[in-house]
Amino acid sequence: MAKHKRKLTAAEKAERKRRQKEYMTIFINGKQKRVKRPPTIDGMDVDEFIRRNADPIWLHQNAMWEYMTDDEEP
Repeated sequence: MAKHKRKLTAAEKAERKRRQKEYMTIFINGKQKRVKRPPTIDGMDVDEFIRRNADPIWLHQNAMWEYMTDDEEP
């Protein structure tokens, strides 16, 4: 007869949840690998956050000219 699976303790559940937030599982050459998740701000990628929220002066000071747009065009 098969052995029954035991329930996780509260500490084990908390550790599992922390790991899932910090790491993600990807496949490389048919094998699972755990890698750190990319950094996010409010759930979106850092570059996307900068594109949506940065003003042109800040973009110019930080040499991010590729994100600047011309909103002045007719």
